Amino acid sequence: MRNSEGESDRGPLRPVFDRRLKLEFHGSRVTSDAGLLAYRDLDDALGLTALAGNVLADSRTGKNGWHGVVGLLRQSVFGRLAGYV
Repeated sequence: MRNSEGESDRGPLRPVFDRRLKLEFHGSRVTSDAGLLAYRDLDDALGLTALAGNVLADSRTGKNGWHGVVGLLRQSVFGRLAGYV
């Protein structure tokens, strides 16, 4: 499951002025709605969206497959849990 949560494949950025520092993006671990953390942890433990994503067929063609089906499914489910329609 590659980049299912929006994480980059690149390593950390290192500022030119001090190479000992490193900057990393952890967007999947930072949230403004802490109520969803419990759902995320439960889904990580049970693997429900990964299981469902493996059953769903990806019918997209061409170069329109930047995000995987599992990531899109997870975003859709978590959006509904957050109250977005």
